Parts: sequence; C-alpha cells; structure tokens
Amino acid sequence: MPAFPSSPSRTTVAPSVLAPLVVSGLSVTYPERTVLSGVDLLAQPGRRIGLVGENGVGKSTLLRAVAGRLPTRARSSGTVTAPDDLVLLGQEAPFRDSATVAEVLALTLAPLRRAVVDVERLAAGVGTPDGAAAYERALETAVAHDAWDADRRAEVAAARLGLAGLGPDRVVGTLSGGQRTRLALATIMTTRPTCLLLDEPTNHLDDDAIEVLTGFLRDLPGVVVLASHDRVLLDDVCTDLVDLDAGELGTDGNGGRRFGGGWSDYEAARADARRRWEETYAAQQEEIGRLREATRIGTDAIAHDRGPTDGDKYIYSFKGGRVAQTLARRKKDAQRRLDVAEREQVRKPPAPLRFRGDLTAPASGCLVQARDLEVAGRMRVDRVDLAAGEHLLLTGPNGSGKSTLLGVLAGRLAPTGGTVQVSARTVRELTQDPEVTDRHRSALATYDDAVRHLPGAPALRELGLLHPRDHRTPVGSLSVGQRRRLGLAVAIAAAPDLLLLDEPTNHVSLALAGELEEALATAPGGVVLASHDRWLRRRWTGPELALVPW
Repeated sequence: MPAFPSSPSRTTVAPSVLAPLVVSGLSVTYPERTVLSGVDLLAQPGRRIGLVGENGVGKSTLLRAVAGRLPTRARSSGTVTAPDDLVLLGQEAPFRDSATVAEVLALTLAPLRRAVVDVERLAAGVGTPDGAAAYERALETAVAHDAWDADRRAEVAAARLGLAGLGPDRVVGTLSGGQRTRLALATIMTTRPTCLLLDEPTNHLDDDAIEVLTGFLRDLPGVVVLASHDRVLLDDVCTDLVDLDAGELGTDGNGGRRFGGGWSDYEAARADARRRWEETYAAQQEEIGRLREATRIGTDAIAHDRGPTDGDKYIYSFKGGRVAQTLARRKKDAQRRLDVAEREQVRKPPAPLRFRGDLTAPASGCLVQARDLEVAGRMRVDRVDLAAGEHLLLTGPNGSGKSTLLGVLAGRLAPTGGTVQVSARTVRELTQDPEVTDRHRSALATYDDAVRHLPGAPALRELGLLHPRDHRTPVGSLSVGQRRRLGLAVAIAAAPDLLLLDEPTNHVSLALAGELEEALATAPGGVVLASHDRWLRRRWTGPELALVPW
C-alpha cells in the first residue's frame, strides 16, 4: 500500500479493472478547524456524483484527500480504496507555466504509446506462464484506455475544444484561464481515466467547451466525482448528488447525504430536509420542556392536600404516604425520559448563511458611454451605453474580451482606441481572482482594512457572505469560494452606483448563486456582468452585449 503524507490510508485497484471508489470514515483537520468528519462515499463505475454544499464545507478537500494531495499541514484519518488510474483536475490546470503545448500533449500520450509498445514486446513471451500473465496485464491496460487510438483522440479533442489554433510551441504561461482548462480537458479526453475527479470543471469554459465536456463525462464508463457550482452541469451530467452540508437529518431524514438525481430536483428536496430538521428540533424542545416541568411537580398536582373529613388522621397520613410514593415515581419516570430526550435530541439548526447586502446604491443619469472601444489584440466593441438602474450582461466565447471590457470600465486597463466615459461616482469590480495582499491576515481584518475609509460601511457579519466562524481564519486558508465571498463583500461595502462583476457565480455555493440573482433583479444602480453561467443566462431578462473574439 503506497504511503501518502497527511493522507488517509489508500488502497489501489489495477487500472484495467472498472472498480468503485470507496471512502470510509474520512476526516480531515487543519490547525484552525476540522473540515471533514467521518465522510463515507461509494462511487460505482458508471455513476457520476456531484458534490454540493456551502463554501468551506470541504468539497475540494474531499477530492484532494481521495487523490492523496492534501497539504502537509492537514491531518486526516479514514480509508480510501480507489482505482490506480485516478486523475484529479483541480481548479488550476496542473501544467508548468514554462511548458509548451507540445510538451503537455507528449507527456499525456507517452504512457499510452508505451502501453502499445509493451503489448507488442510481450507478445513474444506468451508461451510461458509468466510471459502470458505479463502480456495479459499489458493488453488489459491498453484495451481499457484504447491506447491504439490515443493520437487520433488527442487531435479530435484539441479540435473540439477549440485548441487547434494554438501553436505547438505556445507556452502554457501565455494561455488564458479558459485555454488552460480546455488543454487539461483535452489530456483527460485522451487518456480516459477509470476514476476522474473534477473541481469546478466549467470555470472559464464557454458553451461549446461545456457541451464537449458534458458529452465526454456521460460516455465515460468509470467513476466520476465532481464539485461544481454549475447547476446546468449538475442536471445534465450527475446521476447522484452528495451534500456535504445536508444538516442533522440529512437528505433522507436518517442522516444520509446522498440524493439520486440532479440539482433541479434536489433543490426542493433540500428545502424539505431543512424544514423537517427545524420541525423536529422544535417538537423535541417542546417535549424536553414538558419533561423538565414534570421533574418539578409538587404534591398539590396529585390533589391529596384536601384535609381529613372524617377525623381519621391515620387514614389521611396513609393516603399522604401513597401520594408521596406516586410523586416520586412520576418524577423518576420524567427524569428518565428527560435524560433520553436530551441525549437523543438533534442539534439546533444553525441560522442559514443568507446574503443580506445591497449590491449597489441608487444612481441617476448615464453611468457609462463608450464608442468604438478597443484594446489591441484583446477586445473591440462598437457601443456601450448604461443608464442608472440598468443591468448589462456580457456574453461571448473565451477570448472575446469580456474581462478586458470590465477592466477598461473599472479603470484598470487603458483602451488603445475609441472613447469611454464612466460618469458613476463610485465604481467597484469583482474580478475572477481577487488579489490577496497578506494571506496570513484574517478575513475580518482584511475586510476592515479595505473598508476603514468608507463612512457607514456595514460590518462583515451584516452582509451574510462569510460565516462568523470563518471571520478569524487567515485569508490564505479560506476556500476559493470563500475568498470570492470576501471580495464581493469588499466591493459592495462601498455602496457603488456602478458594480462590475466578472463571473460572480464561479466558485460560490449554489445557494449564494441564487441569492445573487435575486439581488441583481432589485439592484437600483448600474451593473455590468460577464458570465458563462448557463442557469443565470437562461433567466436573464435585461439587455445583453455579445462580444466576439478579436
């Protein structure tokens, strides 16, 4: 059994076998808090499991633990039994910035080409028992990955993902986030692993690339486990959802986390599970209160103390003794039932983290006016007009310049042609990767530093974006989604009359994504939003500006 530092015990299964992924009793603790506790997961070949839950509940941590890639400061326990042919695609593509596209593809194809060579080399030794066994293993591996067709698959994948135009000498460090993700997907589509773990795989991808990814995942015969904010992907791909934040009673009323189906069906089931938890807690607390009162019952409740009417004080005393015995018995029974009720009570449902801020302040007049705007080699747009109260959605494939246009409106980038006038008094931007100046500073201190000069800025706890338990956590220890929440908090704390949002639903929980959409509908100021989120775009009712690649 191979050893993985700071990782749970792992057992691997031969890559030629379509084997399940089995996680048992997995717990992961960092110095500042426990992220996962006693997680069990069974993923059979052919099942595509989506991990859901609030930001920070451990979706990415679970994937890294299964892959044996926890950081050294993490401590874990439990067991993982996984196919040896396991691949994790995290939120950042796993390539060196200095590598070329040709080198990446060569490294991808090398083991598959080697598998074909091994089959041909070992064919000569099938006449001996050892030789026959070695040949059989090599053949199983090659067949499992269709190694003879690997070169063609690599070409097809690159073409379907829009990578055919990338020169083989193009350096990875010069690629956009979307191009890096698509290159990583091309390598996976070439190798076809028997166990695939994906962390936010649709981030940075346009509709065409997501369609290719969806078809590939549906056809993959092995195990797929993915964490995603993409509600359409969860509907289109997943056979099951596992909610790492399912609550005390779970999704089934018995503590289970698993739900058969996609997000649309689960959204209602999750609300029902929360309601059952709240009702169960309320009923239990009412019963506990009644039992506590019963342990304090007095003799007057048994109606003894009416005084003797026949002058027989002996009889009266005898009856009084019987009452005392009855009272003691009732108190003992109530205390026994109280002990059981208190021991078995569910914990109090915590107040859900709900976004309570205003995205913008009221505004008036024309906020943005641009004509023939251009950033050489990156973006060109004929006209942009945005009045107070208007919300503009920017759409277009990767490389069409959506983020560049937001950067120009924010004043971060200077146009090389045309004119732009931004008349908004206060402009704030949420970029895809908010900068972190000090990773060791707490989330609360980072927020307070950012808003210190803003009169009347809300306290971080008032916005409902970051759970109070995470306020003291160093920014560098927050999940990507939590850092995005913190960045949004800083942006809206300034009460901007123009808010620029670049992929605002990326990395954030599905609950917050829905809340942001509701807040957008009522924001009184101006909003310019760039998004690939198909769920959001299908429900958008405002104006759109479709950009095209340069």
